[in-house]
Amino acid sequence: MVSQITRGIKISVLTSFEGTYFKNYKIHFAFSYQITIENYSKDSVQLTSRHWEIFDSLNNIEIVDGEGIIGKKPVLKPGELHTYSSGCLLSSPYGAMKGYFNMINFTSTKNFKVFVPTFKLCAPFALN
Repeated sequence: MVSQITRGIKISVLTSFEGTYFKNYKIHFAFSYQITIENYSKDSVQLTSRHWEIFDSLNNIEIVDGEGIIGKKPVLKPGELHTYSSGCLLSSPYGAMKGYFNMINFTSTKNFKVFVPTFKLCAPFALN
């Protein structure tokens, strides 16, 4: 698990290899990740959008931007947390992701970024 705190918001990531799949006559490696967002600040905040950079060992880079996370824009009061799971497909058995969440602070009404630390995506057999 990797974790990082930005402006009082802690992001923790846990990953898992889910198996291989064929898509468009090509093998893909499926990974899931669970993200926990914890509000250690004194203000209520809301996640409004996300930005991901997804890398694989074949030097493919995919950029993903979108509203919220899995169709939600969670509000976290001080001391609250939100956990969700998602996933991605890679063209190789080894890769990584990093990114950030755009958030709004309800007290100051200012937008800010909360960084998601780089996390590795690795099929167990790729370590041999």
